[in-house]
Amino acid sequence: MRAGLIFLVAGYVLSQFYRAFLAVLAPALQADIGAGPADLALSSGLLFLAFALMQLPVGAALDRYGPRWTTALLLGFGAAGGAAIFALATGPGAVHLAMALIGIGVSPVLMAAYFLFARVWPAAMFGTLAGAMIGVGSLGNIAGTAPLAWLAAAAGWRETLAGLAALTLLVAVGLVIFLRDPPRVRAADGHPQGGIGALLRLRALWLILPLMTVAYAPAAAVRGLWAGPYMGGVFGADAAGIGRATLIMGLAMVAGNFAYGAADRLFGSARRAVLAGTALAALCLAALAAFPDAGAGVATLLLALLGFFGQSFPALMTHGRGFLPAHLVGRGVTLLNMFAIGGAGLLQFLSGRVHDAVAATGAGPAAAHAAIFLFFLVPLLAGLVAYLFSRDP
Repeated sequence: MRAGLIFLVAGYVLSQFYRAFLAVLAPALQADIGAGPADLALSSGLLFLAFALMQLPVGAALDRYGPRWTTALLLGFGAAGGAAIFALATGPGAVHLAMALIGIGVSPVLMAAYFLFARVWPAAMFGTLAGAMIGVGSLGNIAGTAPLAWLAAAAGWRETLAGLAALTLLVAVGLVIFLRDPPRVRAADGHPQGGIGALLRLRALWLILPLMTVAYAPAAAVRGLWAGPYMGGVFGADAAGIGRATLIMGLAMVAGNFAYGAADRLFGSARRAVLAGTALAALCLAALAAFPDAGAGVATLLLALLGFFGQSFPALMTHGRGFLPAHLVGRGVTLLNMFAIGGAGLLQFLSGRVHDAVAATGAGPAAAHAAIFLFFLVPLLAGLVAYLFSRDP
């Protein structure tokens, strides 16, 4: 199991990388294949939407077949195949297809780990393990910053993606060899697991799902897509400067995941940690929207704080996990994840429309990016209001 988890972590490192690498490659993709900011917003959104649409079938597969083959097959064919198509892309359409395939391919990785945490380890350890998994996996987010900028400049972005395709396939093979499935669990009456209807009858989840839908989107979209155009368009940062800013934000996101993972012990409940952290993330977005051109240093600091406080996902998963029966863990965690990733994909897609609409008025880059920050702020506040009425397990 230990060796299998190492390969799951490696798969999640790749998953985080694929979600975040477009921001650094944006200048090269614009120059080489004509993929502009709106194209990349669509591509990134397609990854998240494909990821989200896969969550319910992934959950059913985890409960029925286990994480081993579910994860290995999707990662090998989807993510490795998508990266190979990306390496051969000659226009935005190929990038759209590649990112959708990558989204399908990486869709089971984190939930396979959460499935094992919920089934094999004590319930009291779930929050810590969930946060640690994302924290360590966020090294992929880091790899998609300055290291990627250096590698793409040295070897070329096509060669870099081809190498990533091979590495992804290697991880998938490692999962087949080393990962082991836990024993299956059936409902108490011995009948099959049940489905989405049984989960939606858990009313305690209803007030968690709105915030789950919007909480992950701001940091993920800004780090993975808009940080590059923002730092370049507003402050004139080059590829190295963008890499440094996104690296700082990525490191803050790693720290935030570890902090939220331990938050249920520090605050007495995951719910309290989410309330406090989300309010601070909203404050960062409000400051970026109000003062988008306050200076590169101020912008980098606010991006880092947004990255740190915007990592409430493991705490929200811990909160929701507390209401799930054992025989519905696979479907339950993937349902929660579907809302998180689906919301991120939808908002990321719409953010490109917001950028283009404001830019079309003749407003400068600062105004266009201020509108994007405001666009992410409004639903975050709405989700936070709904979450105020949630309860602890």
